[in-house]
Amino acid sequence: MALSSSDIARIASLARLQLAPEESERMLSQINGFFDLALRLQAVDTTGVEPLAHPVAAIEDVTLRLAPDVVSERDNRSANQKSAPAVEAGLFLVPKVIE
Repeated sequence: MALSSSDIARIASLARLQLAPEESERMLSQINGFFDLALRLQAVDTTGVEPLAHPVAAIEDVTLRLAPDVVSERDNRSANQKSAPAVEAGLFLVPKVIE
């Protein structure tokens, strides 16, 4: 998936960035380079390879230090939502902001 100059212009517009032409060309080459790397990674055959919890686990035994999964604070949802303009089923309702 390669981007074009018009794609970079649209992304810059959505991000509210003003890019000079040389910056736009540099961004185009960098982003397309990232996509090329992602395609190369997807092409690697990983059949039979077990996923790792930590990258060092491939070369040595790693024990992850995990915090205990316990409730540490009270449920203040209803108190926090009292000042919200709109709430439904315990969720904040907000206006649509995506194009």
